[in-house]
Amino acid sequence: MRESPYYARLPERKTLANGYVFGAPVRDLGWFATLLMGMASGMAAFFAATFIGIVSILFWNANGHRADYAVSYRLVGLPVGLTVMVVALAYLGTFWIKRVFRRR
Repeated sequence: MRESPYYARLPERKTLANGYVFGAPVRDLGWFATLLMGMASGMAAFFAATFIGIVSILFWNANGHRADYAVSYRLVGLPVGLTVMVVALAYLGTFWIKRVFRRR
């Protein structure tokens, strides 16, 4: 009997398409965990984009210009946070809906 080749015994690749994000399995999350993870992703993106916006405005103002720091929230943080939240909820919600309909 021949032994199977090495590549046939490799474990499943942990990719985004297989339901893994940075190695963490997100395919088997419940509805509350899906909602929580999607909202947390949006909030993290909001805070990161707002920080980058504030630092950018800081350098802009240091060069003699005058810009309001509220721009970083309105024009940078909010659109990025909402976009990431919608994409994350759509991605995670797809796995949850597939799992719910697969049970039936």
